[in-house]
Amino acid sequence: MKEKAIDYYVNKGYSCSESIVRAAIDEGMCPKDLLPCATTFSGGMSSGCLCGVIAGSQIVLGYNFGRENVNGNEVLARQKAAEFIEEFKKRNKFTCCRILSKDVPPENKKAHCSKFVGDGAEILEAMIKVKV
Repeated sequence: MKEKAIDYYVNKGYSCSESIVRAAIDEGMCPKDLLPCATTFSGGMSSGCLCGVIAGSQIVLGYNFGRENVNGNEVLARQKAAEFIEEFKKRNKFTCCRILSKDVPPENKKAHCSKFVGDGAEILEAMIKVKV
C-alpha cells in the first residue's frame, strides 16, 4: 500500500489525503465512493493545520471501525484514531501540516511530504490488517 500511495501522490496528481484513500481503495479497505471525501483534507484542510495524510487515514479508519459498521463502534473508532495519531507522532513528531512542511520550498514539497504519505499508508495498512 505504501508504494501505491506514494505513487498516487508523487506521480499521478492526487493530494496527500486522496493518495491515502485511493491506495486504501485499491487494497479493498474502503469503497471508491470515499475518494471525493478526501479532496478537501489536503494541505491541512487548506489551512495548514492537520496533515492531510492523517485526515485521509482517519476517513478509512472511520469507515472500518466507526459507528454502524458491523466491526465497529464509537469507542473503537476513537481508540483507532488515537492509535494512528500516536504512531504518526512517534515517526514524525508533529501532526500539523504547517509544521511538518516548515521551511520546505514549494518545489520540494512533494518529495518532502512523500515520507508522510508512506508513513501514513504503513500505519493504516497495519491497523486495518489487524482487523481482518
